[in-house]
Amino acid sequence: MELSHRDIVPEEGMAPHVIVVDDDPRLRRLLQRYLSEQGFRISVAANAAEARQTLQGIQPDAMVLDVTMPGENGLELTRALRDAGQDLPIVLLTARGEPADRISGLEAGADDYLGKPFEPRELLLRLKAHLRRLAPAPAADNLRIIRLGEKEFDPVRALLSGPEGNVHLTGGEAALLSVLARRPNEVFSREEIARALDMAEIGERAVDVQVTRLRRRIEPDPREPRFLHTIRGRGYVLKPGVQ
Repeated sequence: MELSHRDIVPEEGMAPHVIVVDDDPRLRRLLQRYLSEQGFRISVAANAAEARQTLQGIQPDAMVLDVTMPGENGLELTRALRDAGQDLPIVLLTARGEPADRISGLEAGADDYLGKPFEPRELLLRLKAHLRRLAPAPAADNLRIIRLGEKEFDPVRALLSGPEGNVHLTGGEAALLSVLARRPNEVFSREEIARALDMAEIGERAVDVQVTRLRRRIEPDPREPRFLHTIRGRGYVLKPGVQ
């Protein structure tokens, strides 16, 4: 049976495990040292092939992945991992920081995008934010289960389940559905969603990409949405139900 990384519960007190994949040995050493000092367990790989080999032996909590590597690049590896059901948060690194490049990363399945050069502390904060989204929320939230046809979404656990078991959501997809589920039947503007997902600097197109990805997970037919609707000129609304 295929496992989501959320199905593998680390021992209490165990530090999150991050794999850093970059063909620049200096940057690998820098990030390995810095993130280790911040309490993370770190594995490193110089290319996609090494990353694939590492993933055969461990299930990390997140991945930091360079885009422009020789051989299989970061976008191709991201797409392949998503196709294989890997839902761990992926933060892409690239020297090309234009919005169009970031959109390409999101379309491939990444959760976040950092342009080089970057401050290691910014990467740290982004990793922590993605890992927080995957951690169980306090029970005091009192958020109710959202029905989406034959599937159910638990906003507290950020877990989507269906007749065949848990449905794999990436960190970005889970974050978007959590935002919309907190106010079902209310319209969110693209600007509101972008702020909530820390995508304001990328723009509204990034929100549209995440919505398209999420519809593939929750809709029987993503081309004819039953639950996640576009409200022309206003934004998006989640309309739960058995429909």
